[in-house]
Amino acid sequence: MSDSKSAPKWVARHIAGLPRSGIRDFFDLVESMQDVISLGIGEPDFVTPWNIREATIYALKRGQTAYTSNLGYLSLRRAVCSFVEEQFGAGYAPERECIITVGVSEALDLILRAVLNPGDEVIYHEPCYVSYAPSITMAHACAVPVITRPEEDFALRPEAVEAAITPQTRVLLLNFPNNPTGAGLTADVKQRLADVAIRHDLLVITDEIYEMLSYEPRSPSIAALPGMRERTVLLNGFSKADAMTGFRLGYACGPQTLIEAMMKIHQYSMLCASSVAQAGAMEALRNGARAREEMRLEYEQRRNVIVKRLNEMGLPCFKPSGAFYAFPCIRSTGLSSRDFAKRLLQEKKVAVVPGSAFGTCGEGFVRCAYATGLEDIEEAMVRVKDFIGGL
Repeated sequence: MSDSKSAPKWVARHIAGLPRSGIRDFFDLVESMQDVISLGIGEPDFVTPWNIREATIYALKRGQTAYTSNLGYLSLRRAVCSFVEEQFGAGYAPERECIITVGVSEALDLILRAVLNPGDEVIYHEPCYVSYAPSITMAHACAVPVITRPEEDFALRPEAVEAAITPQTRVLLLNFPNNPTGAGLTADVKQRLADVAIRHDLLVITDEIYEMLSYEPRSPSIAALPGMRERTVLLNGFSKADAMTGFRLGYACGPQTLIEAMMKIHQYSMLCASSVAQAGAMEALRNGARAREEMRLEYEQRRNVIVKRLNEMGLPCFKPSGAFYAFPCIRSTGLSSRDFAKRLLQEKKVAVVPGSAFGTCGEGFVRCAYATGLEDIEEAMVRVKDFIGGL
């Protein structure tokens, strides 16, 4: 007979204790309503570019529907490694230092499970993507957050990271440009973080899914810095910058021993990523630069509009340096993040995500995804202004 503190029957204790996603939980409300302007889910509103869809269709017509190598098509891995070296400055051998995964989410799960032992600690930064702490917990490790602050433009301070290190610390997990704040990492901060990782012999996992949606000149990946290639796993994918969310395709590049360990798990769980999705990704890498840049420029225009409107109405908002999220402070309204988001949805039919979904330090903020058209953004801002004016 179990008591109230034990896990439900058949459910593992470490899973029973996981919270429901603050994003998905909130959007149960959205699905029950009509005519909502959504600034909620972080998904591009652009349709996947036609040449990518056409390449996928052609793969189907040719019958390219069989299993691939566990690591993914070698041709795609070669294209990925060429792209990573050209764009991020880090060189990898496609035969043994790259794996194609089912989205970046699987890549993150694979590397965490591949390197963590029970009781190990992973340092990450908050506010952050909702899956980081749960993914660490599911790998039987301990999630250790380092807080980033609005008065510092949500910058990650290397000295704060170093202060959080203990003898149990094994991994530093980074995500810049950041979801939900849009903050980036300067070249100087990357170098200082690299120095911390080397000094304390840490593995660095860098989730760079939004790197191609940067609005400022990009510096090389932390993986490209001296002494970091052998202790860094670089994660990226096609969902955001190439508008391929439903293709569920990501990749990881890193030292051969770690990619091999990730492959061991991948081969027993996923086996391989979708063959037709891989065909689409190949086209995205070969001929997707123009569409990628057009979308980035459109996001930048939207960013400028939404940040300006939020600040004008008295909701202080940091100007993101990448991704497609604004993270305004709503403390002046006197409402909690969840109450603000719930009432805004119910009273004005505008969907935003409570900042508390991204960590306790996100309380007092909401995330507004500007992955929707300018006309809808303008109308949403009119409704938000009307909402706070009536409080």
